[in-house]
Amino acid sequence: MTKMRGHMDEDRQNVNEVVDEESFEELLEKSLPRRIMLKQGQKVKVQVLKITDENIFLDLGGKSEGYLDPKELADEEGNLTVREGDSVEAYLLSADGSDLRFTTRIGAGDAARAHLEDAWRNGIPVEGVVEKEIKGGFQIKIAGGARGFCPYSQIGLQRVEDAGSYIGQRLSFRISEYGEKGRNVILSHRAILEEQRREWKKALRESLAEGDTVRGTITSIRNFGAFVDIGGVEGLIPISEIAWGRVEDIHDAVSVGQEVDVVIMKLDWERDRFSFSLKGAMPDPWENVAEKYPAGSRHTGRVARLTNYGAFITLSGGVDGLIHISRLGAGKRINHPREVIAVGQNLEVKIESVDKENKRISLALAGLDQQEDDKDVEDYRRHVERAPGSMGTLGDVLKARLSEKRKK
Repeated sequence: MTKMRGHMDEDRQNVNEVVDEESFEELLEKSLPRRIMLKQGQKVKVQVLKITDENIFLDLGGKSEGYLDPKELADEEGNLTVREGDSVEAYLLSADGSDLRFTTRIGAGDAARAHLEDAWRNGIPVEGVVEKEIKGGFQIKIAGGARGFCPYSQIGLQRVEDAGSYIGQRLSFRISEYGEKGRNVILSHRAILEEQRREWKKALRESLAEGDTVRGTITSIRNFGAFVDIGGVEGLIPISEIAWGRVEDIHDAVSVGQEVDVVIMKLDWERDRFSFSLKGAMPDPWENVAEKYPAGSRHTGRVARLTNYGAFITLSGGVDGLIHISRLGAGKRINHPREVIAVGQNLEVKIESVDKENKRISLALAGLDQQEDDKDVEDYRRHVERAPGSMGTLGDVLKARLSEKRKK
């Protein structure tokens, strides 16, 4: 019994030693910094550890370090755009043991030319200058004097309207095809722009909400509306949302390249459909319409359009009123407003009523009152000429006519 207990104690001690040994190894493993494993061409966000004349050293975490050429992070005057402690995004260009070389893009120079195939295989951007326009696209000068071809469809996100505007530009490209040891290189700047758009879109999805006001740029115009890019997301401004007033020709309201403030109407991230309102970012002209156009006041307006039932008169931007056809004939019956007025004509009108809620204003011709008074006087004169005796004063007749009108 004593021997058995002794063996049990010995086994328990051995188990504890194993457990203690495993725990120690686990703790040691956790306490030691791990070497980060990267694939060639992988894009990472790293911190600038140290800057020398020859290299910028990057902290990859743990015991891993890398480096890149300082020229890649210098401006046109040669001044560095980063400091120690800053974060940068770079691609792993090559790995020779613990020697990890990074790049932000394959630049110029003979040394860079040797990395073109690596750039193609690993999706690393290359820098190039648009030299000239050739059949079907552009000739691009890239690393070490090598040249590539960028089709029209791959130079930007939109259709090329002015090819000459690209000449001389220094842009980033992805190599879509690489053959004949670098003598046949097909490039795409659009791939870079699309990647940027995806990154911006991801950030926008986390920050945008319907009803927000954002700034964007008009990218194209159609008869049904205008497309606007808000920096990663492109959507439509329907023609009904271009302005508060009626838009006859959308090209008169907006132009390609114009920067505008718009209100987000709808965000459909799943179907990539986004709609905006330009007029929503403008003051609503109907807010103070009752104060600006009180009943009885007179204003000059412009005939905007004619219909079978009347004429719409623009009083100011976004505010139209209607003169019913029955008020246009000066007492005579007409079949269409065009018989007495024309589009574009300026008219003096009188405000009869304002319905702010439904955005309706009823108008009458401002001269109608005087026309009716003149008609009353003429009727009186004719009546006096026909009557054998006195019919009273002119004032009495007009008062009687006014009383009859009120009863109606």
